[in-house]
Amino acid sequence: MNRRWLAPTSAVLVLAVVAAIYALKWRSARCSSREEILAAVPSDASAVFYIDLETLRQSPFLAAIYKWAPQPAADTEYMQFVQSTGFDYERHLNRVGLAIRKRRQDSILFALADGLFDRKKISAYASQSGTRETRSGREIFSVPLSESSRRFAFTFLRDDRIALTDGPDLESFLSASRIDSETQPWRERFRRLAGSPLFAVIRQDAAPGAALAAQAPGGLQSPQLSALLDQLQWITVAGKQDNDRMRIVVEGECATDTTMRQLSDLLNGVLTLAQAGLAGSKVRDQLGPQVREAYLELLKSADVSQMDRGDTKAVRLVFDVTPRLLEAARTSAPNPLPQNKALSHKPTTHN
Repeated sequence: MNRRWLAPTSAVLVLAVVAAIYALKWRSARCSSREEILAAVPSDASAVFYIDLETLRQSPFLAAIYKWAPQPAADTEYMQFVQSTGFDYERHLNRVGLAIRKRRQDSILFALADGLFDRKKISAYASQSGTRETRSGREIFSVPLSESSRRFAFTFLRDDRIALTDGPDLESFLSASRIDSETQPWRERFRRLAGSPLFAVIRQDAAPGAALAAQAPGGLQSPQLSALLDQLQWITVAGKQDNDRMRIVVEGECATDTTMRQLSDLLNGVLTLAQAGLAGSKVRDQLGPQVREAYLELLKSADVSQMDRGDTKAVRLVFDVTPRLLEAARTSAPNPLPQNKALSHKPTTHN
């Protein structure tokens, strides 16, 4: 090798090695933060939600979401908060793990959040609008929720991590023992979702079917689907970005082959009827060609499959959310599925 190229080549190699080491450390730190946040989840939670905004910000999909979402009017109170604390969740929040614990009709939230916090400014702001006390060596702030009699409490676990709850006792969440046999089912599902920056894990006691029946519009209500959802032991929903689109994977775990097959048949029936509905002349007249193509694109990407995990049976639904679909959802609200045919579809009975 010509000696005059030796020094520049060596420098490039050294820089490449340093960059690789830095990237590995950064990825390891991010994974460690994820594991720490999820390890703090209370074992008696009904549902857990996790979002890695730091990862999502690197994807064009998040920009598409911001562009699609309605832009709310400037909130004076929030603008004052940003000005006083220097914290804006869109730019400074990195990761959040949120657990919901249901108690009869009430729900208590507990969350851990990582971000770029100015601890002194946030502490000063919270002291002005709420109270501050020291418990077990931790400085705990209690702040009233806007237009509510409820309050939320938070504490800094370190400069870049906050724990908070709207329950009466933050310390009970932080000091609770994590029994391995109780946390193992959560850890198993968190491991399956390790590659997803956005996911939810919902346990049976959250009663997802009853929640769907209570919240769904009349045209989208399905007693049969609600009943099947309430038979599921676990539901996981995960999103993984792929350039400007998000692949959504929904999986429901149940105890029997019968429930698995009934739910699979129902979902496949809905997809088939949806495609038939979009092909009808009435829907063609109601929808513009771009909107119709966006919904067809969604249906073509959808896939329903069955899995046997040993202890549980599972039904998996996969589909893609694209910028074209977001735009279609924003500009129109079609109802191409007649309620009596699609969501009331009776699954095939298997012997």
